[in-house]
Amino acid sequence: MTTGFFSFKVTFISVLLMAAAGFLVMSNSEVQAADSASAMPPPPEVDVMVVTPTTLRMWSTFSGKLAAVDSVEIKPLVGGRIEEVFFQDGELVDAGAPLFLIDPRPYAATAKRFEAQLLSAKSRNKLAEQELERTRGLVSKKLISLSLFDQSKAEYEVTLAAISEAKNALEEARIDLDYATIRAPFEGRISRAELTVGNVVEVNTGAPVLATLVSQQQVYAEFNVDEQRYIQVARSEIDLKKMPVTLRLAGDDQVVYQGHLHSFDNQLDSSTGTIRARALFENTDGVLRPGMYANIALGSAEELSALMIPQSAVGTNQSRKFVLIVGDDQLVAYREVVLGQQSKAMREVVSGLVSGERIITNGIAKVRPGMPVTVNLVSASATD
Repeated sequence: MTTGFFSFKVTFISVLLMAAAGFLVMSNSEVQAADSASAMPPPPEVDVMVVTPTTLRMWSTFSGKLAAVDSVEIKPLVGGRIEEVFFQDGELVDAGAPLFLIDPRPYAATAKRFEAQLLSAKSRNKLAEQELERTRGLVSKKLISLSLFDQSKAEYEVTLAAISEAKNALEEARIDLDYATIRAPFEGRISRAELTVGNVVEVNTGAPVLATLVSQQQVYAEFNVDEQRYIQVARSEIDLKKMPVTLRLAGDDQVVYQGHLHSFDNQLDSSTGTIRARALFENTDGVLRPGMYANIALGSAEELSALMIPQSAVGTNQSRKFVLIVGDDQLVAYREVVLGQQSKAMREVVSGLVSGERIITNGIAKVRPGMPVTVNLVSASATD
């Protein structure tokens, strides 16, 4: 009996030890699992923006060059000695202001000579008219022959022609006299005088350029537009004056000039696939000069609705563009997109996204598709 009780006791103690060992093993596994769970890093935090349609004006940028609206080379129309120069180099001159004076005395003398010839022709005409009236009365009374009347009438008509000829000659002489004073054809800025007082100029096909004059109040900005952009404008039948254009000088980005599209050229340059466009600007501060280089921005005629995303949200996979979106399950997903025009730091999404989707605006390099993330919702303005 003692032996049986001892065996039962030993067995019971063994079972207790095995149970204790199992409990210790289970407790140790749970502790290890808890430690592993506490050692895993939390999902990375990323800035996320909800994509919504935005109404804005789309802009395209170009490099351009300024050109004068009106420009003329001042050349003499009559020959002679330059007597006077009325302007200072680079001066602003009014329309009609005198610029050069060519010796007017020969032209004044010619005008006076033709004035005298006109007076003489009028006198002869008066006598011829009186003679015609006299012969008309005599021929009616059959006191003279009809041939004498015809001769008197012809003489009268000759004096009329002489008057007309004298008038035309006098008009030409007066025009030449007027041309002796060279005047500005429009308001603008004059260049330096290429020939000064004392020089003799001649009128022929190689007449010298005395100065150049360019308009000042307005300037053209000329730039090349790609064929696709031109087709969009041409087919839309938009009034060009409704298409805003801004101008910044290449050497000065601080001042922005406002203008509008003026015209397109009549043909495309097949070598570049572009067409020359002109925009018109008011030279409000008088700084703009032909020949300056400028940065041109051409805006759409109307404000458009578009999905705009920050440039920082766009990734590049070889030749393809993509964004990373965050679904309702807080997991990252890859999405290819087709981009359109740029407005400041934002890019238009032509296809690949719909309104209401959430995109990662920064930190796309530290996450990958399928990864869980912690979302920090930001507005579109915070991404500018």
